[in-house]
Amino acid sequence: MPPVGELRVAVIADQLRRRPTSGIATYTRGLLLGVRRLDGGAPALTLVASRPPGGRGAATGDPLAVWGWPVRSSALPGPVLVRLWDRGRGRGVVGDAEVVHAASVAAPLGGPAPVAVVVHDVAWREVPDAFPERGRRWHEAALARAVAGAAVLVTPSDRTAGLLVDAGVAAERIVTIPEGCDHLPVADADGAAAALGALGVVGPYLLSVSTIEPRKNLVRLTEAYTRARERLPEPWPLVVVGPSGWGASLAPTPGVKLAGVVSDAVLAGLYAGARCLAYVPIVEGWGLPPVEAMAACAPVVASPMPSTGGAALEVDPTDVDAIAEGLVVAAADDRRRSELVTAGLLRARELTWESAARAHVELWTALAAEPRR
Repeated sequence: MPPVGELRVAVIADQLRRRPTSGIATYTRGLLLGVRRLDGGAPALTLVASRPPGGRGAATGDPLAVWGWPVRSSALPGPVLVRLWDRGRGRGVVGDAEVVHAASVAAPLGGPAPVAVVVHDVAWREVPDAFPERGRRWHEAALARAVAGAAVLVTPSDRTAGLLVDAGVAAERIVTIPEGCDHLPVADADGAAAALGALGVVGPYLLSVSTIEPRKNLVRLTEAYTRARERLPEPWPLVVVGPSGWGASLAPTPGVKLAGVVSDAVLAGLYAGARCLAYVPIVEGWGLPPVEAMAACAPVVASPMPSTGGAALEVDPTDVDAIAEGLVVAAADDRRRSELVTAGLLRARELTWESAARAHVELWTALAAEPRR
């Protein structure tokens, strides 16, 4: 077994090339940031992905090129490469890695190197109606492949780990590594002000950050906002940041402003200026937006989820009146707001990507040391 610094790890980083970005992409970016911050002992990473923008061999505009690690790209586009992995083919793209780390259940299984597969959640099982049928089928089959072929399943929370155990996965095959929240760049206050100005927002606002899709529960959130709006000191708008996913778009609602996708720096600026963040998905395996907001000193209203660690004002995501009450308190009750900000900052300080990366490196080292099956 070579020293850790010589350990060759292939990280599946395809999500970093996709637009709009996703929670899996944020996890991948955070993990890479954390590895960069390690004081010695970092392994030799290779970033693995499908065909880059502009075709194989192109570097211009490739978001993987900025990291400085070697990049191995397939000649195939992402969907085709994943289909091959689903069939146990296309594993050559990982090269001579001693360990493969897949940031999702889309993973090149069955090769000589042990594979760690990240299972962020099993939400398609918990709320099947919030997912398209095709997506449910693929996730179910991909999870079955991961259970059969991965050396270990990595989860961000004990909750997801428990659900996997309940589904029959041996507990010793699961490793829980909490995610970080210190991945956003310095806030772009001017860019945030420009984005708000383009929406006609001047002055205080409430914020929500998520993909517009059924699981994120935005219909109930906007209903709750409508009930809360007349109870706020002024009819402050609700700014919704994020891409459109599958399902129906949000119906036009007075005071609700759809900002679409913004840069990470602008997002950091929006967090910093918000009266509160509202994030109330039906289920969540971890929950990045609440802890991003906590790090920016924004009070958070959220459904129960692992990331917040009790530092949010928790509400039942199926109870519109409870969500509305939470919005009023977090946005307008100065004493409670101060308590939430303090609790949120303490929680955010616990969640660093350097700590997460160190735990990942320990896992990779242990996997490389195990005898080959």
